[in-house]
Amino acid sequence: MVSRIRTCALAANFGDPRVAESVAALLPLLRERGLAVLTLEDPSRAPPPPDVTAVGAERLLAETELMIAVGGDGTLLHAARQVASRDIPLLGVNRGRLGFLTDVLPGDMGPSLDAVLAGQCQADRRPLLRARLWDTSGTERSELALNDVVVLRRESGRLLDFETSVDGRYLNSHSGDGLVVATATGSTAYALSCGGPIIEPHLNVLVLAPVAPHTLSDRPILVPGDSTIGIRTAPQSDGVAGVTCDATLLGELSPGARLVVEPAGRSITLLHPPGYDYYRLLRSKLHWGRGAVAHER
Repeated sequence: MVSRIRTCALAANFGDPRVAESVAALLPLLRERGLAVLTLEDPSRAPPPPDVTAVGAERLLAETELMIAVGGDGTLLHAARQVASRDIPLLGVNRGRLGFLTDVLPGDMGPSLDAVLAGQCQADRRPLLRARLWDTSGTERSELALNDVVVLRRESGRLLDFETSVDGRYLNSHSGDGLVVATATGSTAYALSCGGPIIEPHLNVLVLAPVAPHTLSDRPILVPGDSTIGIRTAPQSDGVAGVTCDATLLGELSPGARLVVEPAGRSITLLHPPGYDYYRLLRSKLHWGRGAVAHER
């Protein structure tokens, strides 16, 4: 899939010692293979190493042929939004905790990079969501999400009353802390902690998982992946909720505001090393199958 890559971009928190250690080991590998290295300008974060060029978003998208995210899944989610408008593949080096999306170990960076340049990595396309939030004045804000869109109450000690719909059809009235609308990719993130199922990434479904619902019958539900989810606070509610897209704040869902979560019509491409196996990844991250006969080859 990928060939003649000459310029890559790094998404990394250069101020994190563990990330900086991996970046320092990665840069010589990139130089040996003749790759120029860019990163997005961000004055609020630690500066990149001297041989990494910080550029604006327009130049980054115009010149980058490969994005390498070094860190945890949050770093890759941030990188995914950077390249969502272009078909720029993503390779994730895990320096976080679980790492469902960043599946290259630091010690495997060299072989994985060679596999990318040789076109031997597994290309894995993942769809994105778009959240559209209208405030009480009718002003719209929107953002993309690879994992999930989360509505979460702002006030402690008070329940949030809100209503949901699917493709314009009323679904339910909820009372609790909020709601997670997750893609199959995001099913192993916040939705999982809310009792949602683990969804094989290539199933075209969304999971709606209530957060700490007051009613025990208010359970997670799967809907088709092309559904449009509507969310608004209930008429009797005076609570305010924050709306986040992959943990990035979009705005507030206050009484009279309206949120729509729908397919973005875009996708990103993750690159997995040769031999990638999603079920093996689950066993590794969730410690499954430890008492069974080994099936790994």
